[in-house]
Amino acid sequence: MGPVIVWLNGTHGAGKTTTGPLVQQLLPDSRVLDAEKVGETLMDITPGLPGTDNFQHWPPWRTLVVETARRVLEYTGGTLVMPMTVLVERYWREISAGLAQHAIPVRHFVLHADQDTLRDRIEGDTVLGPSSFRLAHLEPYAEAARTWLHREAEVVDTTHLTPAQAALRIAEAVKG
Repeated sequence: MGPVIVWLNGTHGAGKTTTGPLVQQLLPDSRVLDAEKVGETLMDITPGLPGTDNFQHWPPWRTLVVETARRVLEYTGGTLVMPMTVLVERYWREISAGLAQHAIPVRHFVLHADQDTLRDRIEGDTVLGPSSFRLAHLEPYAEAARTWLHREAEVVDTTHLTPAQAALRIAEAVKG
């Protein structure tokens, strides 16, 4: 298998952060690249970039995610597991087109759970704690799932799966 990206999409509470490292352990020659770190780098610029409630709205984030993934794969080969929520279709198209321009295949998975489960996970998160930011993304996720996201990806329903079970399904699909 040549260089490939395994993109784990889905809203907050679906299990991306927990599942990503588990997928990495199941795929030989793979690494986790969290595209949120690219956003954090942009947020650290001083004086700051134009104000926004989401760094994904900054065009440099999308192009830097593509360039970072491309450069890492060019250097290491293998597989990049990228757990990152992208709910704006235009942003997903921009990222996936950028990767395609560099002939980088993407296996796009959406970790899905029903709204009640997501809300319970977010409110009961013992690591990050309850988060109004994360809760605010539940409806935009539901809208993206209805209108485009589930058509663009392989959906893994994590409502009744452990992160290890979800990781195994994803790794088997990638290997299979």
